[in-house]
Amino acid sequence: MPARKFKSYPAPEALSTPTDLKPEEVQAVTEAVNPLIADALALYIKTKNFHWHLSGSHFRDYHLLFDEQAEQILDSVDILAERIRKIGGTTLRSISHIAALQTLEDDNDDFVSPPEMIRRLLADNQQMARAKRKAIDVCDENRDSPTGNILQELLDLTERRIWFLFEIAQGEGNAR
Repeated sequence: MPARKFKSYPAPEALSTPTDLKPEEVQAVTEAVNPLIADALALYIKTKNFHWHLSGSHFRDYHLLFDEQAEQILDSVDILAERIRKIGGTTLRSISHIAALQTLEDDNDDFVSPPEMIRRLLADNQQMARAKRKAIDVCDENRDSPTGNILQELLDLTERRIWFLFEIAQGEGNAR
C-alpha cells in the first residue's frame, strides 16, 4: 500500500473551530502535537504489551507499574487530541495515521526479559520527553500557551515515569 499523506490542517469547513491564532500558528502546533499523540498510543501499546507478557521475580511490582504507566499515557491522548481540535486542527484518524506519525519503534519480540523491558521503556520515555520539550518550544513560538502548559504537565508525568524506570534500571544494573 502506498504511503498516504494525512492532512491535519486546515480542518475541513465542518470541523474548522474558530481561533484567534493565525493559520500558520495552528498548523505549526498541530504538526508538533500530532506525532506526540501517535507516540503516546505506540508507547501505551508497548507498555501494555510488557504488562501482559511479564514474567519473573518482580512480576507483581512491574505488572502494577506498567499498568499504572500505561493508563497515564493513554489519558494524555484525549487531552492532546481535544486541544488540537480546540485550536482548529484535526488529529489522528486511524492505525495507519498513527503509524505514519509515530517515531517510537514498535516492539514485536516474542520474549523480552524484564530488565530489557525497563531499558526499552526508559529509552522511549526519554525520547518522549525530548519531543515534548520541542513541542513546548513550538507552542511558545506560535502564541499557544494553553497547549504549551498542557505539554508541560504531561512532561512532568513523563519525567516521573523516567524516574521510576531509571531507579529500577539502576537496581538491575541497566541504567542509561
